Amino acid sequence: MPAQQKKVIFCIAGVLSFACALGIAAAIGTQLWIKGTILCKTGALLVNASGPELEKFIGEIQYGLFYGERVRQCGLGGRPFRFSFFPDLLKIIPASIHVSVILFCTVLIVFALVGTGFFMYNAFGNPYETLHGPVGLYLWSFISCSCSCLIMILFSSEVKIHHLSEKIANYKEGSFIFKTHNEQFQDSFWIILVCSLVHFLNVVLIRLAGFEFPFSKSKESDTTTTGAVDLMY
Repeated sequence: MPAQQKKVIFCIAGVLSFACALGIAAAIGTQLWIKGTILCKTGALLVNASGPELEKFIGEIQYGLFYGERVRQCGLGGRPFRFSFFPDLLKIIPASIHVSVILFCTVLIVFALVGTGFFMYNAFGNPYETLHGPVGLYLWSFISCSCSCLIMILFSSEVKIHHLSEKIANYKEGSFIFKTHNEQFQDSFWIILVCSLVHFLNVVLIRLAGFEFPFSKSKESDTTTTGAVDLMY
């Protein structure tokens, strides 16, 4: 492939990687990860509410990785209030999973920025055939893609398997029990999925630029190298 086309491909990959880093940094600071509704089960059972009456006992909840807000509905009107994960909710949520999600988000930003630098270096510099070259490009893209997948898996398990919304809704609730009525992943979560796809696309772009996958040297190159060594003796 001509050098000019390689520069264009690496520049595109670098810009995409940088956009991912910015998107993830913005996603971490928002509360647009989960949005749902919470049913006040105790209140609904007390009055045997059903149909339209049940709406009076369904509140809302929305949160991210650090904070969120909730509207408590138990038949007497909504009471909104905000909450934070640190340090308030650490005792009731799966803290190890939650901290791991934040940690992998940070790692993902770092490696996305590292990948951006290496893509630009390969586009305009003279990279070595080590981590500075195609091996490094494949490595950073693979790590970023893996981190994105881990973030989605861990956060999904925290929400669906460990019932994160219910635990938040029942925090410091003495006489009322709340159940998740409905919940959906929001924009910030889907940004992680998009970033995973982008880093996979970067791997494809590296391959289109003419670089073989690491540790997959062709037989021709091995034969040529062997022949060159034989000529030296």
